[in-house]
Amino acid sequence: MSANWNPWHGCTKISPGCKYCYVYRQDEMYGTMISSSEVRKTANFNLPVKQKRDKSYKIDSGNIVYTCFTSDFWLAETDEWRIEAWDMIHKRSDLKFFIFTKRIDRFLVSLPGNWGDGYDNVIIGCTVENQAMSDYRLPIFKQLPIKHKVIVAAPLLEKLNISEYLDNTIEMVAASGESGFDARICNYDWILDIRRQCIEKKIPFNFHQTGAKLLKENKLYTIKRCYQISQARKAGIDYRTDSFKEL
Repeated sequence: MSANWNPWHGCTKISPGCKYCYVYRQDEMYGTMISSSEVRKTANFNLPVKQKRDKSYKIDSGNIVYTCFTSDFWLAETDEWRIEAWDMIHKRSDLKFFIFTKRIDRFLVSLPGNWGDGYDNVIIGCTVENQAMSDYRLPIFKQLPIKHKVIVAAPLLEKLNISEYLDNTIEMVAASGESGFDARICNYDWILDIRRQCIEKKIPFNFHQTGAKLLKENKLYTIKRCYQISQARKAGIDYRTDSFKEL
């Protein structure tokens, strides 16, 4: 079971992976009058602790909560809001929160005093899209006090060598192409090479999404958004270890 929680909306672009950001694309599609770069709280800011009439929580216990997927949890504009968000995350220890970020270098800002070596119910995904961002973000990621770490290679823009960052502190690597009309090409060989690196280090690997333009065996495939996840699954290249636990 899963739920989505977007405590705030809007983001600013900081690296090559942001160029065709889906948040901007969706805002344009739905005719949002407010700029996509303007960060604001949403009506669901306190969703994890919202209750039904019978006083039970709106998000049932046991759900994985995909958090802040229309923004970035570590935007500077949200430093004060993040304190409140962490309080809700800590209170709902019966949920598992999955948060990914391009701003892993700001992770320690507004971190709660009771964080210790990490909350058991929080998974952090460090997003990388090219070698430069991998070599900048992943060394920082490796040193941070986080119990559940995932590397998210998305949108994958070039061949990556991340082998030196793969050890038993990384629970999974997920890779995806880029979605959208202007999507840049993802080469299937890049996906397979990341998979190879994971297998060599015995780190679980997930091919999450093909993206809109996938180059495979010198043929360019244009894949509709509704099929990008299912086509990635059909490739059958996910890798699991004996110790793997579903996130």
